[in-house]
Amino acid sequence: MSDTPAAGSRPVDSLPRTLLTGVQMLFVAFGALVLVPLLTGLDPSVALFTAGIGTLLFHGVTKLTVPVFLASSFAFIAPIQGSIANFGVSATMGGLMAAGLVYVVISQAVRLKGTGWLHRLLPPVVVGPVIMVIGLALAPVAVSMATGETSDHIDYGPALFLSMTSLLVTLVLAVFGRGIVRLVPIMGGIVTGYVLALMMGLVDFSPVREAAWLAIPEFTAPSFHWAAILFMIPVAIAPAVEHIGDMVAIGSVTRQNYLQKPGLHRTLLGDGLATTAAALFGGPPNTTYSEVTGAVTLTRAFDPRIMLVAACTAITLAFIAKLGALLQTIPGPVMGGIMTLLFGSIAVVGMNTLVRAGHSLTAPRNLVVISLILVFGIGGMQVGGGQFTLQGVSLAALVGIVLNWVLPGAEEDE
Repeated sequence: MSDTPAAGSRPVDSLPRTLLTGVQMLFVAFGALVLVPLLTGLDPSVALFTAGIGTLLFHGVTKLTVPVFLASSFAFIAPIQGSIANFGVSATMGGLMAAGLVYVVISQAVRLKGTGWLHRLLPPVVVGPVIMVIGLALAPVAVSMATGETSDHIDYGPALFLSMTSLLVTLVLAVFGRGIVRLVPIMGGIVTGYVLALMMGLVDFSPVREAAWLAIPEFTAPSFHWAAILFMIPVAIAPAVEHIGDMVAIGSVTRQNYLQKPGLHRTLLGDGLATTAAALFGGPPNTTYSEVTGAVTLTRAFDPRIMLVAACTAITLAFIAKLGALLQTIPGPVMGGIMTLLFGSIAVVGMNTLVRAGHSLTAPRNLVVISLILVFGIGGMQVGGGQFTLQGVSLAALVGIVLNWVLPGAEEDE
């Protein structure tokens, strides 16, 4: 009996079609994939490599059943920026490895106990505002980049023009685009902003000229510090919960129940190992990509082997050093324009989580939980000191979990 039901639901594609479709899937994911390292100061070549490795690991764990591609997670952008500023890149990678292991622990708990405990521990009243904190905590950073404050050679006027034009193109493609174009709004915005920056003479090509054609990506080994680990671990909670929705979404497209086969515990395990492996090499955490799910819906390319082609292509591109150098020449305001939409959209996802739950947000219990998560997470509250400092998303998530646990149920909210 085959372990690839998704592939078996349609005739097996020819090798040329599989290769071409796989490269196309990487193209769909490319803009978002490299955006995360560019925003966080990580190496985009390493991100390409770890996206490929993570995707291969995921499909190894799930026995090639789910047509998904894993790459850089947006949910970790703000935490990575904050962690690097406080602890450095190497310690941040150690924290991200620990976050990946949280997925592994959750996957085994799901295998043994099912998903009921997960929903009780992390109801929408906790998960929703935590996701909002992830999106809004570093919103000022997006504005600073968009207005040129972080760029030495770009003044306010040109910076605002570049950032708002990039943002406008991204919005137009996301809302009015059709077919494959609608799946690549981020890439469209970046390309438009980059071309304008070229015309304005604001792009420095010296890193590209100095880079070799082929080179091993600049991997960064993790180091382990309690402060960085405690800062990063709670961030894994929201993406782990969202992972369930991702599996349901791709399952509705292919008409397969991936929560049963290969099982949610396997998909969570694959995601966790992919994130841990990425941190081992110095790359951002991995997650399943909704852009690729959209492309699967559009092309009806249900064969998971297509994602193996995309993964191998990503690994190959990681060793083209001039490509990595070219990506790093993208001006900061172009990235800032995209970030203003990106961080806001993450916050909206959190808000939508609360709205869909249907609970009264002004009921005393819910009001207390949500309010404290938002203020502690966005306001900069800090608890502890030295190696045991809790702040930002990590503190907000912990406060939300504890309050949800100790406060009495809200039957009166009905």
